[in-house]
Amino acid sequence: MRVVVRYFAVVRERLGREQDELELAAGATVGAALDALVVRHAAIGPLRPYLQVAVNQTMASANHPLADGDELALIPPVAGGSDSRRRAHVVADRPPSVDACIAAVRGPDAGGIATFTGMVRARSHGRDVTRLEYEAYAEMAERVFVELCEEIERELPGVRLAVEHAVGTLAVGDIAVVIAAAAPHRAEAFRACQAMIDRLKERAPIWKKETGPDGTTWVGMGP
Repeated sequence: MRVVVRYFAVVRERLGREQDELELAAGATVGAALDALVVRHAAIGPLRPYLQVAVNQTMASANHPLADGDELALIPPVAGGSDSRRRAHVVADRPPSVDACIAAVRGPDAGGIATFTGMVRARSHGRDVTRLEYEAYAEMAERVFVELCEEIERELPGVRLAVEHAVGTLAVGDIAVVIAAAAPHRAEAFRACQAMIDRLKERAPIWKKETGPDGTTWVGMGP
């Protein structure tokens, strides 16, 4: 059988390619696919302990069986309904918009809207930063955004969330992410905003490369 393998962030950079096609025996697992990729690309070996694998945009374990035509994505560490998708975006052609996120969540039941705006800062982890580069597995990232919106909205009834995240090269002071949370009462709106940014950083396949006077670093992977 044949599967497509997609590469992102540090993996894409070290291999110098965005995807491969891989021939595997019928019934092969994710683990077998990784073994085959390590043989094909020696650079994957040192990265393998850090990687997760998504199969058709869903995280999968090493013993997950593969089928012909599946799409695998190698996921380095990361720094719903159609209605939800309209308020969950990865944006490359413009900065994330506070106004757009507020417009997506406002309504007659909202007593307040809390927003969070994440920006590029000039120092990170004790080193100077001149620019950031964000890369995303965009289709999967938007799916994760939707899942997080719906997950938090179930936990906090009455809350409505929207999120936009930038990809590409950002300078110091540029906006990287915007979150808006509407709720009948302010406490739930604040809680929803914090929950979204915390979980997004843990679960969305978005990677950050920091560049400064002393070089570049993929956050979470080292130089």
